[in-house]
Amino acid sequence: MELNLCKKLVPFTSLIFCFSCTEGKSSLTIQTEEFGKTADGQTVNLYTIKNANGVELKVSEFGATLVSLKVPDRDGNFEDIILGYDNLEGYINDNTFQGVIAGRYANRIAKGKFTLDGQEYTLATNDGENHLHGGVEGFGKKVWKGEELKTDEGAGVKLTYTSKDGEEGYPGNLENTVKYILNDKNELKIVLKSKTDKATPVNLTNHAYFNLKGEGNGTILEHKLQLNAEEYTPVDDGLIPTGEIVSVEGTPLDFTELTAIGSRIDQLDKKFHGGYDHNFVLTESDEPLSMVCKVVEPESGRVMEIYATMPGTQFYSGNFLDGFKGKGGKAYNQHYAFCIEPQYYPDSPNKPNFPSCIINAGEERKETILYKFSVEE
Repeated sequence: MELNLCKKLVPFTSLIFCFSCTEGKSSLTIQTEEFGKTADGQTVNLYTIKNANGVELKVSEFGATLVSLKVPDRDGNFEDIILGYDNLEGYINDNTFQGVIAGRYANRIAKGKFTLDGQEYTLATNDGENHLHGGVEGFGKKVWKGEELKTDEGAGVKLTYTSKDGEEGYPGNLENTVKYILNDKNELKIVLKSKTDKATPVNLTNHAYFNLKGEGNGTILEHKLQLNAEEYTPVDDGLIPTGEIVSVEGTPLDFTELTAIGSRIDQLDKKFHGGYDHNFVLTESDEPLSMVCKVVEPESGRVMEIYATMPGTQFYSGNFLDGFKGKGGKAYNQHYAFCIEPQYYPDSPNKPNFPSCIINAGEERKETILYKFSVEE
């Protein structure tokens, strides 16, 4: 299996067994049910999509949230590999962005301020003096409008939400569409579209917490990770990028070869609170979707590969998981999950040397994240 990686990276040589697509008509199914109601009485639906191989996806209208994803191990045993909650109330009260679409701007903006077209904008600050994942509520606390979706690519759900001019301090009315599409090749595609009537920064991503052993089944420190990134963006003590772009070589951030997540985690600076919370600069590709990473869980044999259109990705090792109770009452402790969040770089509105996250009036931005699931012996 050949993956599109920089030539300097060691190629993947593990034997991969992909679950084949069924011949002829797809057997993908969709089910819609009520997940609960918000405090102001809004009904929130939950969509369940299942493919021919038994892979099952659940998506909620609250936060356009990836609630559950069940995939098989090498012996055909299914586990839910996404952390989260059994009911809507859990997501309403959550403060860790479990599975949500983070926006209008995922990650941090320094001091909640930026200047655009000569005007300074002040955003809500919810991470000390900084703005994080869209602010006090952000897109992860909004009720999106969902509808079942069937296309030639697969089946899933389409969700829409319009962020009004001035929401959390951002300029412009921003129309957002998110599609989750599952196919019979055990691939999950997330398509993110945004259109504005006024220039504004936009940086949407999904904030799912993964554990390929199964949610709540111990730490992810033995998971092996390979990132298609030879550089990263250093940060200050507030985790705001300095503006530099430096090499990962010779640092604990060098994942250019498959490496156990926990192998060098104790070498990280204390400001990262015991783990990884870094933006990596993805190696450019001529392909429509660039390789982001490969993750292997040795015990189960589960493999996850991620491809995306964004220029960077945040890698977070669940440093602030503090034992709160999730699905089935399981405790989610530190390092019980990791997040891989394809994105534009943190604080891009204030860093002119970073790839621009701005979309102008009348423009539409489309970004794609693709997850491929398989197993290896």
